[in-house]
Amino acid sequence: MTMIDREALVRRHTIEITRPDPSHVLTVGNGDFAYTADITGMQTFVSYHDQSAALAEQRLAVHNATMSNWGWHSMPNPDGFVLDDAMSTYRTSRGPVRYPDKFDIASIMGGEVPEESRAGAWLHTNPHRIDLGRVGLRLRSAPGAEPETDPGALTNPCQRLDLWTGTITSGFEYAGHEVRVTTVAHPHHARVAFRIESELLASGLAGVVLRFPYASDGFFRTSDWTGPARHESTPERLGERSARIRRVLDDTVYAVRLDWTEGAFSATREPHEFELTGSATVLELVVGFAPGEEPGGDTFASVAGAAEAWWRGFWTAGAAVDFAGSTDPRAAELERRVVLSQYQTAVNNSGSLPPQESGLVANSWQGKFHLEMHWWHAAHFAAWGRPELLARSMDWYLSILESARETARRQSYEGARWPKHIGPDGRESPSDIGALLVWQQPHPLYLLELLYRGAQEERRTELVARFAELVQETAQFMVSFVEERSGVYHLPAPVMPAQEFYDAKTTEDPTFELAYWWYGLQIAQSWRERLGLDRDKRWQHVQDNLATPHRDPDRGTYSAIATVPHLRRDDHPSMLCALGVVPAGPLIDARVMEATLLDVLDDWQWDSAWGWDFPAMAMTAARVGRPDLAVDVLLMDTPKNTYSLVGHNPQFGSPLPLYNAANGGLLAAVSLMAAGWDATDATGSDCPGFPRDGRWQVRHEGFNVWP
Repeated sequence: MTMIDREALVRRHTIEITRPDPSHVLTVGNGDFAYTADITGMQTFVSYHDQSAALAEQRLAVHNATMSNWGWHSMPNPDGFVLDDAMSTYRTSRGPVRYPDKFDIASIMGGEVPEESRAGAWLHTNPHRIDLGRVGLRLRSAPGAEPETDPGALTNPCQRLDLWTGTITSGFEYAGHEVRVTTVAHPHHARVAFRIESELLASGLAGVVLRFPYASDGFFRTSDWTGPARHESTPERLGERSARIRRVLDDTVYAVRLDWTEGAFSATREPHEFELTGSATVLELVVGFAPGEEPGGDTFASVAGAAEAWWRGFWTAGAAVDFAGSTDPRAAELERRVVLSQYQTAVNNSGSLPPQESGLVANSWQGKFHLEMHWWHAAHFAAWGRPELLARSMDWYLSILESARETARRQSYEGARWPKHIGPDGRESPSDIGALLVWQQPHPLYLLELLYRGAQEERRTELVARFAELVQETAQFMVSFVEERSGVYHLPAPVMPAQEFYDAKTTEDPTFELAYWWYGLQIAQSWRERLGLDRDKRWQHVQDNLATPHRDPDRGTYSAIATVPHLRRDDHPSMLCALGVVPAGPLIDARVMEATLLDVLDDWQWDSAWGWDFPAMAMTAARVGRPDLAVDVLLMDTPKNTYSLVGHNPQFGSPLPLYNAANGGLLAAVSLMAAGWDATDATGSDCPGFPRDGRWQVRHEGFNVWP
């Protein structure tokens, strides 16, 4: 079979935008830094993309912010709140256990915070990711006119994102003149570069404006423009064509460096606002951000060249899948989603921290990340032959290992307990749901296993040694957490399953988590063997005697949990992950899981599901031998499973204008459906997740087989 023409595959999904839309933004970045642009290729129309206004009017909008993995801020804490202030005591069979659950949802949605939840509210919303600053065009229709605020004033707009090079080109007409902007981000540094071409520059009717906001601790907001006295923006000239702006927001300090080709730089009369005006028709500008002094020295050409080389390497390395020749009418849309999701996850999910659910575009949950979502964001990198992009975020677990140990000790467990909702410092966020969630616990084990399988042979020994302690401590908590009754080990209350709407105080033995507990311990045992150690007898005893997941005796299906009410038919159908996300194991019967899948498809409340639920179901369908259903659920026509023109998965009915976990989940599912897993690899079965009805032509290369 001939090799896939990677460039042709990618370029046939070049994004083209021909009209302003508040939900359509394009992002350039590198996983640790991202710049999101509007129809001008810059951040020109800030209010047009204001998410808070859009949410109030029940319409979709996406911020055009500049964010990073190092840019964080905390509001002053005059009360000195600490995690103990948000704790409640739960009675368990092992005695009292304290969890940080004193939190009220009003604290992140703008309502009044009850007194008993004030500590939890501050701890939940701090630290938060900051908008490093907006770099936009300033357009005037005539000398002395007010700056343009309406993107509708632009005529003949045409904007393209060349995925192959990571370059945005934006063209439009304004005040009778053409404007062309090229935008690109550095692949390794927090730098964005622009080339602006227009007669409007020479006439003074166009220039560049930089605006800096204060931080926001709102649910999705990246910035607060109402408190200019609360922060500092101090400019410093470095040379004729370079300058630095020192930014101070309470304890957060960073620098912004500008290098340009010609023109004058100055502060405006507005606080925290600066402009760059020129006298020629071409202006090139590089803006760099750093927590220390940004060294600068890059030109537009050097940034663009570095980006082009990196993106070409990204697309030519790793895996590819091509659906050309398929007669199923859904094939072209699936291919589009696959290509755009690779771009979105590389830009938003491949950095040094686990990603937040709206990436480096919008501040869902104040920009913090949810560790139970790390698998959905990043597991696919290893399956797609790009394990180095997953590896970037795994060292962070080592950095917070002691914090995870302390959490386990506080609750009288052994090992390390990984939290759900967390910032870069490792301190968990109070939540009556998140504090009791456990399905993130095996995630580091699974992710490390994928890294091991995707690593070159010479790297595997180093990988096993580097993460040996993390594997040991993770497994130790897992065997400490279970509760033995009459020789059977249970996942006891209080526990919150992945389907987050049960009473944690009475819930036990969630199906997905039981299967995942077995598989996580199996990985940990394999890691011991790779270190030359014997399998741990205690771990093995727990594995061999885990509780059997509960079945509905009337339906012959798996329930979500083993306790009443057993199953709700909304939110995540998480019991399906027990065979799909998790490979086959002794606790799950494939035929019962197939019946469970059919039962879910019969009458689930799809408007309450989330974007990753559809790829999760596709993985289950593939593993139980129903490729027809795998494609059907992956492309189910329902609002939470739509992908916009730019590749975003908006979660309609929620405040999330995009949901990168769905992009990552889609890529995980497609790789499983195309390349299969160990059992299918042994039989030589190709594309086990796609129907063999003649309507699907699937060419693929470069995938790593799943466990």
